[in-house]
Amino acid sequence: MLTLDNNRLLKDRVMNGGKHSLIAGLDIGTTKVSCFIAKIDQAETPRRVPLRVVGVGHQVSMGMRKSAVVDLDHVEDAIRAAVEAAENMANTTIREVTVNLSAGHIASQCFQVPTQISDQPVSEEDLRYLLSTLSGQYQPEGRIVVHAIPTTYAVDGNWGIKDPRGMFGDELSVRMHMITAARATVRNLALCIERCHLEIVDLVASPYASGLACLVDDEMELGSVCIDMGGGTTTLAVFSDGMCVHLDVIPVGGIQVTNDIARGLSTTLASAERLKTLYGSALASPTDDREMIDVPQIGEEDRHSPNHIPRSLLTGIIQPRMEEIFELVRDRLRNSGFEQLASKRVVLTGGASQLTGAREVAARILEKNVRLARPLGLVGVADAAGGPAFSTCAGLLSYIAFAPPEAIFVEQKAKIFKKDERSQLARIGRWLKMNF
Repeated sequence: MLTLDNNRLLKDRVMNGGKHSLIAGLDIGTTKVSCFIAKIDQAETPRRVPLRVVGVGHQVSMGMRKSAVVDLDHVEDAIRAAVEAAENMANTTIREVTVNLSAGHIASQCFQVPTQISDQPVSEEDLRYLLSTLSGQYQPEGRIVVHAIPTTYAVDGNWGIKDPRGMFGDELSVRMHMITAARATVRNLALCIERCHLEIVDLVASPYASGLACLVDDEMELGSVCIDMGGGTTTLAVFSDGMCVHLDVIPVGGIQVTNDIARGLSTTLASAERLKTLYGSALASPTDDREMIDVPQIGEEDRHSPNHIPRSLLTGIIQPRMEEIFELVRDRLRNSGFEQLASKRVVLTGGASQLTGAREVAARILEKNVRLARPLGLVGVADAAGGPAFSTCAGLLSYIAFAPPEAIFVEQKAKIFKKDERSQLARIGRWLKMNF
């Protein structure tokens, strides 16, 4: 929404967020931990920056539940394995990472704050005062501010201003999108990363990262919602006028589909995951009753004597759960008040979105145009690692590369990441310089 010097922004973020010209994103999810190491190529457009991926690593995650840490040791092991694989591929060592956050009861709220300017042109001091005022007013107990995104400005009540500097008026207002998370959840995540001798450069809400990775410029400007169906959570982010204006996290994902199959067919979780991947569908087919599939039974030593079931039985287990997930998304979106801004466009991504029929079910329940998406702007990454399951990890790189700077309140994150927290106004001053 604001006019940025993109090259200066990139230089600042790369110098502070990576080693030399390298940046690293670490996606700690319920089912897997992923790490991407990339170099930023010369920017070709003001928004999209080619990201040359030089290292990829991913590992099965056993210590997370609904994107929250439940076993420190298992999460630490998974992080170490994923980072080591990416480092070996890139032939380098990283010490700083940008990390995602899906758990911690993420809350998304919008605030509007005015200040009087007495018929004077808007100055940087006015903006500084406006942001510091909002910082003083918004101090949620037991939570940290993950993002503080100015979505629009107003002068004398005229909203939609992207750059108010130099404009005359009596009152200057800003509308800020504040995203917070539970402090304890973030502390546990930070502890796992610290035990791996890594430093967190920044924390990014997963829905925001996925949207940055998968939405094209027109979708961000005209309004759309990005839905990321992960293993333990389904996230949504609403974009309008190029900015993220709302996000939400629903604690249901692909794991619940797998669990339903395992319980319904009395098979192991591994077999249920295999059945879902090979034969699963969210839509019934006329041939499902005639097509038979083999289902290994729990505890049966003789693997050559599986149960034979019609594929329709598997579909009958999957379809209700997928419908439930999209109904939850629909209800959350309607209750948020941002459904109109999302217009008729839905972008569907994430590992669970690859299930056959997911797009059609989403389109029917949400009553919107739905497209399946994979990360954009990645160069040098294999098809498997560049698929929808890695949208969040790719989005962390996109966040470093081209996301608009934020009026983040440094002292709240500093207490988690052990950084200098004495100069909030200095950070706001840097934010103003990067924007104006």
